[in-house]
Amino acid sequence: MLNLSIPPWFLPVLASALGLGFYDVCKKHAVRGNSVMPVLFFATLSGSVFFLAGILLFGDVRAAADCTPRVLVLLFLKSLLVASSWTCVYYAMRDLPISLAAPIRASSPLWTFLGGLLLFREIPTIPQGIGMALIFGGYYFFSVLGKMEGFSFRKSRSVHLILLGTLLGAGSALYDKYLLNTLAIPRDTVQLWFSIDLVLILGTAWLIRRLAFRATHKFEWRWTIPVTGILLILADFLYFLAVSMPDIHISILSLVRRCNCIVAFGFGVWLFHDANVKRKAIALLFILLGVAILGLAR
Repeated sequence: MLNLSIPPWFLPVLASALGLGFYDVCKKHAVRGNSVMPVLFFATLSGSVFFLAGILLFGDVRAAADCTPRVLVLLFLKSLLVASSWTCVYYAMRDLPISLAAPIRASSPLWTFLGGLLLFREIPTIPQGIGMALIFGGYYFFSVLGKMEGFSFRKSRSVHLILLGTLLGAGSALYDKYLLNTLAIPRDTVQLWFSIDLVLILGTAWLIRRLAFRATHKFEWRWTIPVTGILLILADFLYFLAVSMPDIHISILSLVRRCNCIVAFGFGVWLFHDANVKRKAIALLFILLGVAILGLAR
């Protein structure tokens, strides 16, 4: 049934989706025609410094840093998973139109839904199922439009990379529920060690790439590089807040969060002059309607 009261997790996740939308736009600007690994490293470093400054000023850094060796290992595994996902996505977004790349990324909830069904027995209600079906329908239209723009899902390396990054991202979302909800690890602890580990992992990966491979693109510093990292930290803070709430469905939460593709679509049209605007707008309407139903569904 539908209920006019908004669930407590909905507004934080919607705000997180808005932040992710602007994050995608800045990420596209930062990586377009640029060397990927230094962009990814400096964006992550900027976000981590921003988070550390915030927790030093407004939080309790000692409490956040206090955890067992087992938890440190679990959080390091999460960081490895996310670093792999981001590396695939950044390389793909350098070549793909943002109005195509962002919706492909938004297919992550499909895999999160299947994982949530299998691992956490998250059975959706009928209204929730209708909302999810509408969103999946929108994603399918975007895949058709991608073929029209010359990006074959079977042959394009960039499409393969963003699909792999999306699968890894879905695995990360399921892992988030296990860490924050099942194990009840404090969200500040997760975000603190996650931020530190990411800088170490991506810095090491960039160094190895510089030593072992010849650069194909020159690195150019852009103002959107630090902004990308800061926006992601803010979006993740709101996301972790929602995931830590009791009785959430990670599959539904991930669907709502991925409506960030709406922001990316709008700026892709305005800033990057992407094609097939009207057809993509129809697909977005399906996604918006599905998100609205999920926000009211019980």
